[in-house]
Amino acid sequence: MMAANPLSSQDAAGIARRALPLLDLTDLSETCTEAAVADLCGKARASAVAAICVWPRFVAQAAGVLAGSGVRIATVVNFPEGGEDREGTVEETRATLAEGADEIDLVLPYRALMRGDAEAARAMVHAVREACGGSLLKVILETGRLEEPDLIAQASRLALEAGADFIKTSTGKTPVSATLPAAEIMLRAIRDHRGHRPAGLKVSGGLRRVEDAAAYLALADRIMGPDWIGPHSFRIGASALHADLVRVLEAGR
Repeated sequence: MMAANPLSSQDAAGIARRALPLLDLTDLSETCTEAAVADLCGKARASAVAAICVWPRFVAQAAGVLAGSGVRIATVVNFPEGGEDREGTVEETRATLAEGADEIDLVLPYRALMRGDAEAARAMVHAVREACGGSLLKVILETGRLEEPDLIAQASRLALEAGADFIKTSTGKTPVSATLPAAEIMLRAIRDHRGHRPAGLKVSGGLRRVEDAAAYLALADRIMGPDWIGPHSFRIGASALHADLVRVLEAGR
């Protein structure tokens, strides 16, 4: 994902302590099973992460296992294709919320935006926002497909204006996922939107080491200020990263 700068053991431990509560611990693999979700829930509960993120078919199971833990349940809709079936996506959103989801990660119809149909993308976000009610809505921009800085900035503004609580870099299903340049563009859009409504950033796809987390935390601190980051404003969607954060913390004991 990036060339990671080495961290001292003390700095690494500090980053790990800071990053762990921000994790959306994720299993969106094609081979995910109920057993894998049970294991994911156990890790999430032990580490007190912000949320888990699983396929819609596992929401009810996860909600039952994690009841009372404080760990939130996130799931994905219109995922990973980012299609334009608004009615079907709204129906899926309502169904997963009814089964216990707390947060919806919606893939923006990014291809519509790329062909110049911003209204189709905006309508999807607005419709899912309405379906979510008070539940958290994260909009996945798929920045590795958008590529161009102007398109990433446009997608960020569009999603925020249509009601996203978070904008998210990627599905993790494309060759290019989270990148620091894309995250910087998104953070600047969030900063510019603060006068209208607070929103957050979720970086997802390719973060595996504590050094990766450190780079994104430093970027957010620089743009948004050192007191901005928290589970309400900054999330990291990851699976492998969790193991490295735990490794670092255990090594420091």
